[in-house]
Amino acid sequence: MYAVIKTGGKQYRVAEGDKLRIEKLNAEEGATVDFDQVLLVGEGDNVKVGAPLVEGGKVTAEVVRQGRADKVEIIKFKRRHNYKRTQGHRQSFTEVKITGISAA
Repeated sequence: MYAVIKTGGKQYRVAEGDKLRIEKLNAEEGATVDFDQVLLVGEGDNVKVGAPLVEGGKVTAEVVRQGRADKVEIIKFKRRHNYKRTQGHRQSFTEVKITGISAA
């Protein structure tokens, strides 16, 4: 069974047992999180598509860890104008493991 969920402004296709990194959630490690914005639930030929959400659809996950991704360097540079600016950014994330998918 698989589902398409929406969280953090993005959509993810998930199945039971999957681990994925999503935008940071305010949850402790080991806590259970429910995603109720389920857009699609499917199993073989049986597919339920929501308009826009599947009614009664729910995906549960366990928070594995909180972290920050690798640094991305932003560089602005103009040649022959003595202009160079550098900046770094590390995006925070939450890693979750999908434990259950249900569609009523």
